[in-house]
Amino acid sequence: MNDRFEEWQAAERLALTLIEGGLQRMAARTLAVFLFTDQESVTAGEIADRLEASAGSVSGAVKSLLSVGLIERLPAPGSRREHYRLREDAWAILFTSQNTVIETMLGAARSGIAVTNAEDPAHRRLTQMRDFYEFLLAELPDLLQRWHQHQRRRPAARDAR
Repeated sequence: MNDRFEEWQAAERLALTLIEGGLQRMAARTLAVFLFTDQESVTAGEIADRLEASAGSVSGAVKSLLSVGLIERLPAPGSRREHYRLREDAWAILFTSQNTVIETMLGAARSGIAVTNAEDPAHRRLTQMRDFYEFLLAELPDLLQRWHQHQRRRPAARDAR
């Protein structure tokens, strides 16, 4: 029982870290449930019970996590409830979905460059911003490919750590 309590304390600490990183509170707590559950899949009702949260707030969090690709809906023959699990490749998918954020930042930098004078310090800063995001976008495909190769080479014994 004590081990389980310590796990849920760690889950709540992780949720706080995710919140500090910009995730909405309920989405962060819901994601922590997916990370720490000992079940293959969970329902929104089980999440609500675990978090002592309303069905509506959990529903919104689940929709948010589904939309960014961190979790997936599973078929549950014979069940009237939707079942969800953390995607196997959740982190790479999340990182890939961040490309839209990167592209938005890149567009903002380009817009700023277009309206500033080349001698203006703002122009220099915006150019650096643009260059960074162009570099990042160019590197992401190779980075993700290396990650997938790393995962395929990874010995199963490391999972037990």
